[in-house]
Amino acid sequence: MHPGAFDADHPAIIMGQSGATVTYGELDAAANRVSRLLRARGLGVGDHVAILVENRPEFLELTWGAHYAGLLYTAISTRLTPDEVAYIVRDCGAKALVVSSRYSGTAQALVELLPDDVERFSVGDPIPGWGTLEDALVEHPATPLDEQRTAGRDMLYSSGTTGRPKGIKPREVAGALEETPIIITPILKANLGVGVDSTYLTPAPMYHAAPLRFSMAIHQLGGTVVMMERFTPEGALELIERHRVTHTQMVPTMFVRMLRLPEEQRAAADVSSLRVVMHAAAPCPVDVKQQMLDWLGPIIHEYYASTEACGLTWVTPDQWLAKPGTVGKAMIGVPHVVGEDGRELPVGEEGVVYFSDGPPFEYHNAPEKTAEAHDERGWATCGDIGRLDEDGFLYLTDRKSFMIITGGVNVYPQEAEDVLISDPAVMDAAVFGVPHPEFGEEVTAVVQPVRMPETDEEEQAEAERLMALCRSRLADLKCPRSIDFRAELPRHETGKLYKRLLVDEYRERVASAAAAAGCPVMGHSA
Repeated sequence: MHPGAFDADHPAIIMGQSGATVTYGELDAAANRVSRLLRARGLGVGDHVAILVENRPEFLELTWGAHYAGLLYTAISTRLTPDEVAYIVRDCGAKALVVSSRYSGTAQALVELLPDDVERFSVGDPIPGWGTLEDALVEHPATPLDEQRTAGRDMLYSSGTTGRPKGIKPREVAGALEETPIIITPILKANLGVGVDSTYLTPAPMYHAAPLRFSMAIHQLGGTVVMMERFTPEGALELIERHRVTHTQMVPTMFVRMLRLPEEQRAAADVSSLRVVMHAAAPCPVDVKQQMLDWLGPIIHEYYASTEACGLTWVTPDQWLAKPGTVGKAMIGVPHVVGEDGRELPVGEEGVVYFSDGPPFEYHNAPEKTAEAHDERGWATCGDIGRLDEDGFLYLTDRKSFMIITGGVNVYPQEAEDVLISDPAVMDAAVFGVPHPEFGEEVTAVVQPVRMPETDEEEQAEAERLMALCRSRLADLKCPRSIDFRAELPRHETGKLYKRLLVDEYRERVASAAAAAGCPVMGHSA
């Protein structure tokens, strides 16, 4: 199914802050025009179009237009620099690029960084040197392409927190649009009851895989997408009540921010319309999820997947309550836990999580990275550490790249992060290792408190309290030996923590201290 298959007057998109509404008829007409424009500018089935646009109605009009034209559409993070954007546009071979006027500075810098034959369109106000999408669409009719339409697919890039981002090349798609659902569409229909009476709140940036794919899947099922321009916990609750939202998807940091609202504010919010809340993208502390279940009831589903889509697990509320901490059983692919020697580990043992029998994928223009993500059996991994229980439920420990080796012992920082975030005074936390002359690495934490300490004495006392909290619940070697406080951590709007930025900063700090012959390292020692 596609937007043109539903009641033309039914709302397809409602913007959270502005209230601007796009009906299914308007969405289909706009997408038809986009598909005809891109065809007229020389883009054929399998070609690429890149999109650098914030959360606004045109985002989904563009992706559906590219989808109608059988194109690969690459949504680009709006947080990237011009050089980073140019790299992705060049790497994917985009023949057209659409940029919002909000990023006019980036757009003007791109003129010098991109080939002249890349078609350039602006959305919103005019950008010097760019044609406006609105003017370009005027000459094209709102009717479907003359030939049989072939469905397109997204080709998204990893966040690139450790080196250049990688483009995840989709499977080959050939066939009529109605026969090629978004990968998540069947699950939403069969397992979560999504249909024309559903209203889905999407609070995260649309350029990320889950918001994009889930929103387009909702449109394949005839529901309404309420798109937040930017997430705030108060705004999310207000929109759930105003639009009688039935389904939504969040990340754990959003859960934490909602739970930190005053109790009376949460109690006053009418969330009775919610039938399903989904979460993914990052591990959710058990205590945080339990508090959300206590508040909203047994409607919280969790899944584990990746942009590569090589496997997917799902856990229902009842399953999670019976097995707290699990990310569920496989719905796509078969999970395996593999040891350092490459052998599959037995039930209960921790190792790298791989999937077999899932959809194949490869990294665009990066065969060596594709090879690194697969073993000799063809099993695929994204580098997460976990274990399987006797019933086939998967539990995640952390990412392999985040592991700390202290005194010869492997420590996964997620455990300490979960303890810290469970404290009502903590909004966010990052735990990582820094070099130590005796132990190799020392466990360190940076915490974003609900209220910043006002004096050095208060900061010291709060650091000691939180370190004692960790020691009361975890083995001493897993606990931070120092804690610093910051007003905000470098976390992406999609929930992903840019831990590498903190690790690099603290390693430089330790190196500078050592070079200064004994100058103390900043922080609060346990």
